[in-house]
Amino acid sequence: MFLELRVLHFEDLSIGMTERLSKTISSSDVVGFAEVTGDRNPIHLSEHFAARTPFGTRIAHGLYTASLISAVLGTRLPGPGAVYISQTLNFRAPVRIGDTVEVEVAVAELIPDRRRARLVCTCRVGEEVVLDGEAWVKVPSKEPSPGKPAP
Repeated sequence: MFLELRVLHFEDLSIGMTERLSKTISSSDVVGFAEVTGDRNPIHLSEHFAARTPFGTRIAHGLYTASLISAVLGTRLPGPGAVYISQTLNFRAPVRIGDTVEVEVAVAELIPDRRRARLVCTCRVGEEVVLDGEAWVKVPSKEPSPGKPAP
């Protein structure tokens, strides 16, 4: 799943630019996310427990799916140096072990004087949207900030 790094500056962005990532969710991904975060909800870790829920099987953590958006923002669009300002997340449907999540991030708005970009983020499994929302990021510029020397 590792995406090749692509460095984009604010001046390189344009409305409509899009980047995608595809990731098949494995049991070890879910277990690893539980270990890192401490979220050991059995709906994610126990097939026996999850079988008695409306989902009928284990599901991935919603924030694991959301973290795939972060992978796109930090590596490809806009890429290294981008800093999250905010993220809205709407969880629409569960992601199950074995599902392939298709992440799409698109530039929706640019604010030049603040060097910020609004990005529309969508995660799908097949044709079904499982998560969507918007991210605001501060994007490095090719130009030095007023009062600061160029790097």
